[in-house]
Amino acid sequence: QIQLVESGGGSVQAGGSLRLSCAASGYTYNSNCMGWFRQAPGKEREGVAAIYVGGKTYYADSVKGRFTISQDNAKNTVYLQMNALKPEDTAMYYCAAAFGIATLRPDHPDQYNEWGQGIQVTVSS
Repeated sequence: QIQLVESGGGSVQAGGSLRLSCAASGYTYNSNCMGWFRQAPGKEREGVAAIYVGGKTYYADSVKGRFTISQDNAKNTVYLQMNALKPEDTAMYYCAAAFGIATLRPDHPDQYNEWGQGIQVTVSS
């Protein structure tokens, strides 16, 4: 059974930094793409960043230049380094993975078939 477990969330003041981690387990082949999504209360889940198995990355316009996605294949872990955080970054953040399916639109939730439970990030002004 594939599991994705997020860690590293919390509360920070505007301008601060956090690093989210997503540890994957229970699979026998690598995912094609792993991504980070977020969902604020009353809003739709939005794609934040994604990284393909070959290293190609995607970022939402709202986080470009502030967030960096990376992966450590030896540790089966994907990271999201978040710098210069803003109050509007406050949301539940979810790790997602695409196993055995193509991910043509990395910012669309339906392009992923495995999800973590989510972790809260709160940025105060």
